[in-house]
Amino acid sequence: MPSLLNKLERVFGRFAIASLSLYLVAGQVVVFLSGMLLHTLSIEPLLLVPVLVLHGQPWRVLTFLLVPPPISWIFIAFSWWLFYLMGSALEDYWGVFRYNLFLFIGWALTVGAAFLTPGEPATNAFVAGSVFLAFAYLNPDFELVLFFILPVKIKWLAMLTWVGYAAIFVLGSWSSRCQVFAATGNFLIFFGRDIILSARLHRRRMTGAAQSFGRSSAEPEARHRCHVCGKTDLTHPQLDFRYCSKCAGEQCYCSEHIFNHEHVLTDDKAKA
Repeated sequence: MPSLLNKLERVFGRFAIASLSLYLVAGQVVVFLSGMLLHTLSIEPLLLVPVLVLHGQPWRVLTFLLVPPPISWIFIAFSWWLFYLMGSALEDYWGVFRYNLFLFIGWALTVGAAFLTPGEPATNAFVAGSVFLAFAYLNPDFELVLFFILPVKIKWLAMLTWVGYAAIFVLGSWSSRCQVFAATGNFLIFFGRDIILSARLHRRRMTGAAQSFGRSSAEPEARHRCHVCGKTDLTHPQLDFRYCSKCAGEQCYCSEHIFNHEHVLTDDKAKA
């Protein structure tokens, strides 16, 4: 994946658009304010409805990205700020081209998924959601202050988002399922390899810890072990174990091999 991205960047990097998140937010702001000032203006011509695209309205495959989120005006400014913040952070981390590519893949998958249910409009919310998930994956301990009161780490909000996506995929319409699949597609393309490697590493660590725990719990460690026969104070508690101070490492001998040893054995380290 990194080598492929490097090749693509060398060929197409000059076409990348810097501050793309800012342009997307600015476009949504213009559409939102135009709708407020001109009450007769409708956003319907901007929506992505594949059947209308096939009937001569191709601009919809792009203009749907400029449709503001359908939430209260109280929270819409916060959602724009959050998207710009996270998008800019990803652009700084990846570089302009790779962030453009991430959004392009999300857009392409969303448009392709929309044509699987051509009669229903598609939303750009899941494209923005993929940016949120990517940022949360790279910055899990970043804190958001909800309602200006409650600090919450973004990894927990991302977990709730994944749960919500899973619920939509199981209980939602086919159109919603396709959109969820498209939204998570670019995330998995960029992070799937890291997730798999991390899972394998975690599994190896858990296996090693379990084996170590099994060995330690199966047999306690012996305090004394005979240098000649390997008998220990656990396997042969009736034997007396002594140490030779003249041997390297002060080797231990059981009572059966004490007298076969040429050095004088010390009594001060004898087993109690």
